[in-house]
Amino acid sequence: MSLLVLGLSHHNAPLDLLERISLDSEGRRRLATELAGSEHIAESVVVSTCNRTEVYVEAVTFHGAVAAVTEALESVADLPRADLTDRLAVHFEDRAIAHAFRVAGGLDSMAVGESQIRAQLRMALHEAQEERVVGPALNTLFQRALRVGKRVHTDTSIDTVSGSLVDAGLAAARPILGDLSEASVVVVGAGAMAALSATTARRAGVGRLVIANRTLSRGAALAARVDGEAVRFSELDEALVGADIVIACIGAPGVILTADDAARAQALRGGRPQVYLDLAMPHDIDHAIADLPGTTRLGLEHLGLLIADSASGPQVQAATDIVTAEVAAYLTERSVQAAAPTIAALRARAVEVLDSELARLQGRTPELSDAERREVEIAMGRLVDKLLHGPTLRVKELAASGRIGAYADALAELFALDPETVATVSAPPPFDRASDEGAAR
Repeated sequence: MSLLVLGLSHHNAPLDLLERISLDSEGRRRLATELAGSEHIAESVVVSTCNRTEVYVEAVTFHGAVAAVTEALESVADLPRADLTDRLAVHFEDRAIAHAFRVAGGLDSMAVGESQIRAQLRMALHEAQEERVVGPALNTLFQRALRVGKRVHTDTSIDTVSGSLVDAGLAAARPILGDLSEASVVVVGAGAMAALSATTARRAGVGRLVIANRTLSRGAALAARVDGEAVRFSELDEALVGADIVIACIGAPGVILTADDAARAQALRGGRPQVYLDLAMPHDIDHAIADLPGTTRLGLEHLGLLIADSASGPQVQAATDIVTAEVAAYLTERSVQAAAPTIAALRARAVEVLDSELARLQGRTPELSDAERREVEIAMGRLVDKLLHGPTLRVKELAASGRIGAYADALAELFALDPETVATVSAPPPFDRASDEGAAR
């Protein structure tokens, strides 16, 4: 078994390709279930955000798992395999662990330091748990990654590095619109990204803030939190006329705002400049809006360039140091766990020899009382424990340093350990997707 991560992100794929391969909750669940049904894959979790679509698997066979994931992503993206594999990033074992921790800490995001990724990872894990396609390996990895991500944001000021994509968009809007204290902002949507956008816009001191959402009650709840006002989605055309900045972050299939929508608004605005910020994946705002007189469209591809230089500085270095230390600690723990079968087999062999000798002693000394016999058993047990204490500690030390292999063979030879016993102890119980209640928690 080995940990494997394959996928595309803003580092190795253009935004149009990321849009094509972006998955909603149903798509993530379906893909994870499909992959977990492969003979080459034991567990799977699918992460898909505006910055990335990645598949995390516990692989039974490396090449078989790579082929299975690549074929599945090829089908999702509807791309020739050659076009996909040229861009596909592959992380294996140690690098996969480091990648997961960096992602959780916001170090791999387009907006370095953003914290939304933790909620997205948590959701991906929850979906995989509900589908019963995740077991002990990926459960442990994701839970640890989430803790690392929280520590990064708690112990460093990485949140302040690049602000957010919303901050970048508002900064780009200022030279076009002037003082934002007189600007009217319409946020389309009421989800997590919409809430972040509205909060950031209010913090930036915008004049008027309007939330347009399909469910008025959700829009009103968000508006109440940011001192704004809510309108029905059917009133969006009217709201666009008064909007100097429009922020869309729904990510539904198909565009939400078309070039015709923007053209009608511009005609009624008398040509006053208007900025559209598209923070969604897939995109909400028609690309053709950028060609209209008086309108500026900024999508993720533009905003990513505006904050591209933020991945440096002391905050990022401090976060990177935390991730590096956490990866080392996690690898050490895994190595020590890998040594457990050898230790268990060694102790099992010792107990076997001890029981045999005690049985022989009992036959030779029938005159001993029960109390005396118990004292002998305790003394011999202590002797065995002391003899095994040193080798046990040494095995753990060697495992932590990655040198357990040769010494495990030496222990097996020296103590006459049965290789089948070690293999039996090494093998975890099979992960039963149909009935394992632990996987759903």
